[in-house]
Amino acid sequence: MSSLTATDEQISATKAKVIQPAWVRVMHWTNAVAMILMIMSGWQIYNASPLFDFRFSHDITLGGWLGGALLWHFAAMWLLMVNGLAYLITGFATGRFRKKLLPITPSGVIHDVQAALSFKLAHDDLTVYNYVQRLLYAGIIVVGVLIVLSGLSMWKPVQLHWLVTLFGDYPTARYVHFFCMAAICAFLVIHVLLALLVPKSLRAMIIGR
Repeated sequence: MSSLTATDEQISATKAKVIQPAWVRVMHWTNAVAMILMIMSGWQIYNASPLFDFRFSHDITLGGWLGGALLWHFAAMWLLMVNGLAYLITGFATGRFRKKLLPITPSGVIHDVQAALSFKLAHDDLTVYNYVQRLLYAGIIVVGVLIVLSGLSMWKPVQLHWLVTLFGDYPTARYVHFFCMAAICAFLVIHVLLALLVPKSLRAMIIGR
């Protein structure tokens, strides 16, 4: 009887354990909305002056035309910048980034990639990120910073000429912006697939537990 009681208490404690705190959940979904708006409006902006020999389908763009797309893009930009900055400051201040994302070692990444490809990667403890998750999450933060900086240099190339210079020139900043967008899209696809494969991780990002 005592062992059953102890087991019940352990199960209750596990269910009650907060996996994703409220601030993480709010900022995560805010970032997701802002990023989707920026990607779809960004595709419409790209169509007005494409870098490569293709255009995005009008069905997956936002804004209807260049002017409308720019309005959506700038509106979402402020949401992403403010929320993203708050996320970075809070993540560093609380020690969450250090605890969740470090260390990242080549051997650890290789081991977990091999485990993932063989469908042997464990997801029992959602409070601990494996090396693949650490690399992806740390990498997307860097990509996020780059896409904001390259976007700002494209938005105000005269006022922020020093920022344009850091990228080399204006055309290079456009290419950096495009490839960062492509990296974010790839991350979103992987992120959604992993959430579907491990539904409890999605539940934790919605209700926290």
